[in-house]
Amino acid sequence: MTTAEQYWEGFYLDRDQVWSGQANPLLVREVSALPPGAALDLGCAEGADAVWLAGRGWRVVGADVSATALARAAARAEEAGVADRITWERHDLAETFPAGTFDLVSAQFLHSPVERDGERDAVLRRAAAAVADGGVLLVVGHAGWPTWVTEPPADIRFPTTGDVLAALRLDDRWEVELEELVERELTGPEGQAGSRVDNVLRVRRR
Repeated sequence: MTTAEQYWEGFYLDRDQVWSGQANPLLVREVSALPPGAALDLGCAEGADAVWLAGRGWRVVGADVSATALARAAARAEEAGVADRITWERHDLAETFPAGTFDLVSAQFLHSPVERDGERDAVLRRAAAAVADGGVLLVVGHAGWPTWVTEPPADIRFPTTGDVLAALRLDDRWEVELEELVERELTGPEGQAGSRVDNVLRVRRR
């Protein structure tokens, strides 16, 4: 079976740049009003979210399994003048996890075609454990395939916010601040007009 490191290294080596370089819009929407503190960006990819956070005054740990993605992220941070505010760490999050506690833990589209059963749930529980008192866990994920995918693979399932909450096993020290479905207009890889629905879950440790 392909490991997470093998899969994601191949994914990033296939192109010089995979993502747009812009921060995820739902992260921007949910975090813009928060006072900056310490942030953990799980699955940070090529670093756009971490660079955006650092530019707003956050001290950021960006974690990803791909060394190639992390090298691109570090270069982006240097170009943006925020390299001194970001620490990049390589982790297969199912195996190892960044140390410390954080005012914000962000998991943006933490989906993987090579994850084993229960891995994502376990990672999100560790993410919740890393949230400091008064801090926020923000989980954004796809709720389904884009509209231009008319015959999606039958063996891939997208967790709902309810699934995520059940996996987190939160106690009464937590407050659910937002649980929402958001539809966004997107353009497909061949120029198709379409949309995709994502789910957003924001919980705060009291």
